[in-house]
Amino acid sequence: MPSAAAVDDATSTTPSERGPKTFLTNSLLTGSLIFGLFFGAGNLIFPVSLGHDAGAAMWVTLIGFLLTAVGLPVLGTIAAARIAPNDIVGLSGRVSRRFSLVFCSALFLTIGPFFAVPRTAMVSYEMTVGALVPKDAAPYALAIFTVVFFALVALAAFRPGRIMDYVGKFLTPLFLVLLAAVLIAAVVVPMTTTLPEPTASASEHPFVTGIIGGYNTMDALGAMLFAIVIIDAVRRRGVTEQKKIAATVTGGGIVAAITMAILCLALGYMGATASALAAPGANGATILRLVSNHYYGVIGSALAGAIMLVACLKTSIGLITAGSETFTEMFPRALTQRQWVAVFLIVSVLVANVGLDVIIAASLPVLRFLYPLTIVFVVLALLGDKIASGAISYRVTIIVTVIASLLDLVQLLPSGPLVDAVTGVAKAIMPGYELGLGWILPSVLGMAIGTLVERMLARRNVTGATADEPQRP
Repeated sequence: MPSAAAVDDATSTTPSERGPKTFLTNSLLTGSLIFGLFFGAGNLIFPVSLGHDAGAAMWVTLIGFLLTAVGLPVLGTIAAARIAPNDIVGLSGRVSRRFSLVFCSALFLTIGPFFAVPRTAMVSYEMTVGALVPKDAAPYALAIFTVVFFALVALAAFRPGRIMDYVGKFLTPLFLVLLAAVLIAAVVVPMTTTLPEPTASASEHPFVTGIIGGYNTMDALGAMLFAIVIIDAVRRRGVTEQKKIAATVTGGGIVAAITMAILCLALGYMGATASALAAPGANGATILRLVSNHYYGVIGSALAGAIMLVACLKTSIGLITAGSETFTEMFPRALTQRQWVAVFLIVSVLVANVGLDVIIAASLPVLRFLYPLTIVFVVLALLGDKIASGAISYRVTIIVTVIASLLDLVQLLPSGPLVDAVTGVAKAIMPGYELGLGWILPSVLGMAIGTLVERMLARRNVTGATADEPQRP
């Protein structure tokens, strides 16, 4: 991590020398911020549990996981930095203003105070205080813990301009040091060198299991919301030109992606080698605690709790900060950024006390619906304005994706004549429907049709305008 002195030295050199050094410094700091915002509780828990259940099929499963838990979030952030405006509000506004308000509100409330943010507090509690508190006192202990946890989040979220310092410079390095203590031991001295056979649920479609497992991190949903915070932090570093912002975020994204991929693979390997410590289907947090205890005894349990607490704190800070700034942009006359922070923190405290199992169960159908839409927006942003820029291409693509996503949700409903009839038709016409991937082909076709129609209309308008021009004598 570059020191303040190194940055000062870079700014005192000649312009030709300063450019590469400054870009490298900004990319490393941006990469640290991107990693810090994205790599939270879900990235710790799910690769461990996936690797534990996948066993010998671990690598195939983890590759699928990396696509949706690492690739998509980083690509979404890079895509946001390449377009104008640099956020999901402006991008979804190409469909319509009303759709943008509804979609972005649902998106943030899902990864914010309704599901993801309360989950960070709940997981932190379970890994630290929860194991030490008697069951009778658990509700009171949880209430006190969540208030203290979100008070710490508030200290950073009320000062969004310092987020590069709080997350990029302080919390992320601390987190990496703590996590490295466990992962290095697990890789250098593995608990077993013979990986077990995958469980029944993980053996049939290991690659798809990894892809769906990546959904649970919710990182791709937050990519373009986090982009607001990340791009603002880059601007505060003195980078103001659009191309340089995009280059800096791209460089930081590559740094973050490599770091996240290495850690996810190591965590998955650790989970796979821990077959003797935990039963199949065990929670990733439980496995992490057991592994830490295996290598470091009683101190290991405290180490696992510290790892989870730091990871959850930095993710919550990023989510609350990004969400409050997004809602301030969408509803400028409602509340200030600090007032939105206060509202989201209060809601998060209340929801966190409902219970982790309730939160996870309620989030499943919401994630299955929002993920396809978010992925489509990332793809449209990556394609750029030269391919798909107008309302027609966006509207056709999103309408088709919404229909396909709703059909996907039908299979989560209790069985009945109507449900069975709809799912039967969907299975016949939507490849990958039973795996939760039936939306992909309709979305690709919708994108192709929308873009083609848009280009045809554009050519017709150009031809018509040319014909209307007066002929020169």
